[in-house]
Amino acid sequence: MSLTKSILCFCIAIILFSNCEDTHSKKNKQNVKANIDSVSVNKKETKKGNTTTKDKILEEEPFKLTNDNLREFMTQYGKDNPETLVKINTRYGDIHIQLYTETPIHRANFIYLVKQKYFDETFFYRVAKGFVIQGGNSDRQQMANKRFEIGDYTIPQEPVDGLKHVRGAVALSKQWVDNPSNRSTPFEFFIVISKNGAAHLDGEHTIFGKVVKGMDIADKISNVPVDTSEWPKENIFIKAEVVE
Repeated sequence: MSLTKSILCFCIAIILFSNCEDTHSKKNKQNVKANIDSVSVNKKETKKGNTTTKDKILEEEPFKLTNDNLREFMTQYGKDNPETLVKINTRYGDIHIQLYTETPIHRANFIYLVKQKYFDETFFYRVAKGFVIQGGNSDRQQMANKRFEIGDYTIPQEPVDGLKHVRGAVALSKQWVDNPSNRSTPFEFFIVISKNGAAHLDGEHTIFGKVVKGMDIADKISNVPVDTSEWPKENIFIKAEVVE
């Protein structure tokens, strides 16, 4: 083959190769574009799907109590759960508390917390000798988790004429700062130990029950050694159950 023919064949081969490469490149670009379009569609579908899933998750979030839904919930819960006697078990013995129907929201709240096993994560954490013993709190993470699960709320005061802070009276504690309407904290309760009662607390707290059995146990707890913050030096664990 002559040199001229060889050069001609070589040039033709280069042209053909370039055309093939260009065609192949165009196909690749088209494929890449198709893939990009496909990913965009998938993203849209995924986003749409996630939104639906998110909405579904929001709809299925666990119920939590708030100040807005408290009254409606507790009113119905009280009708469905009419019990009025609760037993508080400690290593010193049992304390039976009779709950008043005249304070329906407080009664329902206490029954609700007992049935939610909230108090089982708590102690009698404050002993003010000759005055009160207070339960429903602890330094355990389990208790903090339980409060988070139940909700963040307070309870409107339910004053009842004739109910006084006499010995054996049971009331919920309250926040003393920025609480002009004396709303109760839902989780912490106290029992009056003083033989002369605590008349200075009348009107400040909602009394929702009284000790009907086990006042001697409350007295034993009131005499345990405490630190400077009135916290018992040995934790006094609580177990609570509805009796009737």
